[in-house]
Amino acid sequence: MTVAPEEAPRVDGNSIAGGTDRDEVFRRFGVTQPFHPAYVVWELTLACDQPCTHCGSRAGTARPTELSTAQALDVVGQLAKMKTFEVVLIGGEAYLHPGFLEIIRALKANGIRPTMTSGGRGITPELAVQMAQAGLHSISVSIDGLETTHDLMRASRGSWASATAALRSLKAAGLRTASNINLNRLNQADLEPLYEVLKGLGIVGWQVQITVPLGRAADRPAMLLQPWDLIDLLPRLAALKKRAFEDRVVIFPGNNLGYFGPEEGVMRSPRPDMHDHWRGCQAGKLVMGIESDGAVKGCPSLQTTSYVGGSLKEQPLEKIWNEAPQLAFTRKRTVEDLWGFCRTCPFAETCLGGCTFTAHSLFGRPGNNPYCHFRAKSLAAEGKRERLVLKQAAPGNPFDNGMFEIVLEAIDAPDPRPPTPRELVRKRLPGGE
Repeated sequence: MTVAPEEAPRVDGNSIAGGTDRDEVFRRFGVTQPFHPAYVVWELTLACDQPCTHCGSRAGTARPTELSTAQALDVVGQLAKMKTFEVVLIGGEAYLHPGFLEIIRALKANGIRPTMTSGGRGITPELAVQMAQAGLHSISVSIDGLETTHDLMRASRGSWASATAALRSLKAAGLRTASNINLNRLNQADLEPLYEVLKGLGIVGWQVQITVPLGRAADRPAMLLQPWDLIDLLPRLAALKKRAFEDRVVIFPGNNLGYFGPEEGVMRSPRPDMHDHWRGCQAGKLVMGIESDGAVKGCPSLQTTSYVGGSLKEQPLEKIWNEAPQLAFTRKRTVEDLWGFCRTCPFAETCLGGCTFTAHSLFGRPGNNPYCHFRAKSLAAEGKRERLVLKQAAPGNPFDNGMFEIVLEAIDAPDPRPPTPRELVRKRLPGGE
């Protein structure tokens, strides 16, 4: 079972979604239904104190119709009824919701493990103690590189200092601490030295995923890795993970990273004696997302316009989970739903096109995901590579995407991407500046 050990807090559902035997999860949670929202990521508010350049939800200002504290507490009761095991509170910044601590207490009282992912900007030593006293089990603080890189990517001077200080305060308050990173062209060189910094800060888990063109990242295509970059990245990550095992730190990949290359077994397994692999998108199977206005979808990163199955202001959670077709798409997905390279891949039946929101962020529909290690290596063996080119800009809404096309070219073709860091975070759209 590829759920990270107790000491290593999960970040946003990836440990379950990334490679888990569903029946074993059901036995652990004591449920019998075929699909079960065991792991829920809940955006409490879209209000945020950092204008991050890669933010998928374009967070900053609270949605005008966000759930009140009373409504959120009712949702907690519905989650308990459905035997949810763990809820990750996110934002925006979850601590900016007025009922933040009360919701943590309610989750804990209802037998649900409350965890959190945060940018850490406003976590003081006093707030860290309050969070621990409320019953928070663990927390991951997002750190996107070494100081210069992190502050540039977060578009906030001093962000690195506040994030690392938050990790110290949280650990001092007795909480299990982890970190997470969105890897892209801006920060990929920081990977190994950043691990050493985070290890020194006492983390026990580190989630690594790649930045994809969702939300504000869709406005910055130069920031994104190209599919062929995975050929260099995955061996580096696997080597780092082997080192981390010795340090009792669990590195685990996000749902959009990897897929059946030589390092797959190392990357997907929480222990060195295991050899696991990706088992397909679990959105709407074991994983569920809740937006701050009560919108329910199968994964927190799925595009709002295409994947919301209903509102908790209008329908009970159980009805949305059991009846909304927008949450059921992975329950019925087969190889027949795939297209492009993914349709012909030898791992198609198991992988089923990789991460849904990643593929949709590129092409407006799932089923063909060029961010695949096996795919990149297979094409490289033929002297080819795929280059993603933005053709239509994203409209500018939370969890939106533009439209890309694939250019198939020689593996040694010139790389047209701008090399300088500030160019990578500039807003660059099709047809000009």
